[in-house]
Amino acid sequence: MKDLIVGIVALAIGVAAGYMINDKGTQVASLEEENAGLKSQLATSSSAPAAKTGGQTIANVKKKGFVQCGVSQGVPGFSNPDASDNWTGIDVDVCRAVAAAVLGDSTKVKFSPLTAKERFTALQSGEIDILSRNTTWTATRDSALGVNFAGVNYYDGQGFMVRKSLGVKGAMDLAGAAVCTNLGTTTELNVADFFRANNMEYKLVAFEKADEVVAAYDAGRCDVYTTDQSALAAQRIKLSSPDDHMVLPEVISKEPLGPVVRHGDDQWLDVVKWSLYAMLNAEEMGITKTNIGTMMNSDNPSILRFVGKEGDVGKNLGLSADWSANIIKQVGNYGESFERNVGPNTAIKLTRGVNANWKDGGLMYGMPGR
Repeated sequence: MKDLIVGIVALAIGVAAGYMINDKGTQVASLEEENAGLKSQLATSSSAPAAKTGGQTIANVKKKGFVQCGVSQGVPGFSNPDASDNWTGIDVDVCRAVAAAVLGDSTKVKFSPLTAKERFTALQSGEIDILSRNTTWTATRDSALGVNFAGVNYYDGQGFMVRKSLGVKGAMDLAGAAVCTNLGTTTELNVADFFRANNMEYKLVAFEKADEVVAAYDAGRCDVYTTDQSALAAQRIKLSSPDDHMVLPEVISKEPLGPVVRHGDDQWLDVVKWSLYAMLNAEEMGITKTNIGTMMNSDNPSILRFVGKEGDVGKNLGLSADWSANIIKQVGNYGESFERNVGPNTAIKLTRGVNANWKDGGLMYGMPGR
């Protein structure tokens, strides 16, 4: 207990100080690194009670009649509201898939827009049932924050965006640059690692909200905007002159993004995980929103298991037999979600790349549904 109290005091001091700065004025560490030991203690103490309430999340969701989903404050293609506050995006579709599986209705979702700094606290406290907010799966987050990652719905990597007028050809030309990014993200750590490893100075200009970062970069307060490459493509369309900017070719990190749940409720983890797998497996088997009705009468054993005509997967998850069929009827498979939200025919214009199904040479692979 004494160690924990001392650790909490240290965290308070760290928050007040903000960041450690080296003698060149370059940010070299964030609270995420400096307080990793304390986070481990806090996560252990906070996750222990959750283990006693295992299985309660799905019961609570059914009782209240909706899934509370933590999302971004607006990243087009991933989680973004329109003028009528209707949310769309591939992260949104994960939450809608869970609602379809548990409640039989993909519209039974309420969304909580969260900053990067707020997101894990909201999940740990029970404010949200699931965090689906372009969140990177890392060892520290998985082991020290009292959360579980339920899979990957987008494989990404961090990149840099600059004005074409700067004449920059690559990331190694960025020495001395002012770099805009978000507080409380792996982006901060990765950019510090990149400049340190390459013995280059830089100035970090960080903001809590994504729109603040975009506005600062657009206003010329920094030379470079760095975040996940998918987010750069999404945020680029918000700039006053999108065509005046380019994303540099270098990818400086691995950023596997996916949904997150609290420690201590394995049933809910299974439900979220298998809802994502259902979307992946449906694409692999050629099951779509258009043909799901026909597939209900298939002679293929794998498809019959998928739609709930055979096997006990739904029962084992605490769901109805047709849980996965409901996901595809109402949300679609992963490929449909990708094309609808971020694909080549959208404003984001992303290609599948490593996010293609494994049969097409990508990394997207659902576990066997049997």
